[in-house]
Amino acid sequence: MSFGGPQWPQEPQRQGQQGYGRQQGYGYPPQQQPGPAYGQQQPPQQPHGYGYPPPQDPFPGGPGGPGGPGDGTPDWGALAEASEAGSRRKRRLLIAGGVVATLAVGALVATAVVVTNKKNDEAKNGDPTPTGPVTATASPTPAPTFSSVAPPPPPDPKDYITDPKKDTAPLTAEGLFPGTKLTMFGRPYKKGATSASKNCASVTTGGLGPVLQKNGCERVLRATYVKDGVAITVGVAVFPSEKAALAAKKQATGGIAPLAGKGVGTFCHATVCLRRANSVGRYAYFTQAGFTNGKKVTTKDKPVFQASDDLGTFVFNQIYARGKSQAKAAAAASAPPR
Repeated sequence: MSFGGPQWPQEPQRQGQQGYGRQQGYGYPPQQQPGPAYGQQQPPQQPHGYGYPPPQDPFPGGPGGPGGPGDGTPDWGALAEASEAGSRRKRRLLIAGGVVATLAVGALVATAVVVTNKKNDEAKNGDPTPTGPVTATASPTPAPTFSSVAPPPPPDPKDYITDPKKDTAPLTAEGLFPGTKLTMFGRPYKKGATSASKNCASVTTGGLGPVLQKNGCERVLRATYVKDGVAITVGVAVFPSEKAALAAKKQATGGIAPLAGKGVGTFCHATVCLRRANSVGRYAYFTQAGFTNGKKVTTKDKPVFQASDDLGTFVFNQIYARGKSQAKAAAAASAPPR
């Protein structure tokens, strides 16, 4: 008998201007009033009243006055005053020139600072210097862009249980049938013996051996479970392709040989048992279920059919989990580093 397997799950940043130090005013040294010229007599002093100063010529420099035409000496006071006035003008010009020069230097330094800062800003910000007139325009906020290339779809777990080149993870009986028991839909099953064989025909009964050999069976992994007097052996045959596994399922006759041991006695010998076959990817799996006491199985024996369904679903899930695990590892290996 055969049964339809479970549906495939749907995964997936000033200068203080130094004022010119006022140079000490310089003037001519005080002039000494010269005495009378050699051979020239001093004019007689005019008498004057008590408390009054000697009379002065109201027109200095006039005839008979100091420095006048009747006097043979220059007007030293006027010359000294003129020299002092000239010195003051020269000092004012020097001071004014110093201020202008200081302001000019300060302006050059300030300009240099501004230009240097401007160059530093451009270098830091990376903005290109405009080569033409600049017009201030309001530019719209750029819209986000997206790649037009769609990301590759996630790997399909079925690909990894169909292609032998991808299906490279270790495969053992203990890996496929782990632990000491399993529970399906709240129903516990105790695990018995397990085995693995490359001689596919040696672990079959009836005509199943030749069918497996003809389709290129590579090995068979088996395990037995028991619950409430019902024993079930499940065998998973590995093929080189999905096509071969599907053909073996369709051509199946006979069944997988019951596996006793580890607390499970002989069963399904010389009696009627329930046999089923199914496949997924490059794997075909077979079950043989019966009573541990040798009783024949009939269509009314619901516990036997239920045990067969539970173990078939369990094996399907295990094979699919194998594909899913390998697909996940492949996706992680091909992902760009973060």
